[in-house]
Amino acid sequence: MARERTASRNGHRRHSSARTPEARELELSSAAYDLAEEQINNGTASSQVITHFLKAGSMRERLEHQRMEHEIELMEVKKQQLEGQKRVEELYVSALEAMRSYSGFGPPPDLEFEGEE
Repeated sequence: MARERTASRNGHRRHSSARTPEARELELSSAAYDLAEEQINNGTASSQVITHFLKAGSMRERLEHQRMEHEIELMEVKKQQLEGQKRVEELYVSALEAMRSYSGFGPPPDLEFEGEE
C-alpha cells in the first residue's frame, strides 16, 4: 500500500514518489507545468517561464515536433523493410536448399569463414 506524505506547499497531500525513473520524470514534469500555470495565472511567472511557453506554443515548435514524429515513423518503416529483406533472404536460402536436395545433390557443405573454427 502506498504511503502518503504531506507536501510542504499549500497543504496538499501527494502520493509517494513513482517507482521508476521514467514515471518520476513524468511526475516532476507535471508538477512543474502545474506550478508554471499557477504562476502565469497569478502574474508572478518569471520572464524565462513566459518565454518557454511562448516558444513551446509557436508554429515553429509545432512543425519541429511534427518533423521529429515523421522521422520516427520513417525509421520504423526502414526497420520493417530491413526485417522483410532478411525474411526474403531466408526464404531464398530455403528454396535453394530445397532445389539442391530435389536435384540429388543433397544439402550444401557448411561454409567456413576465415577466423571461425
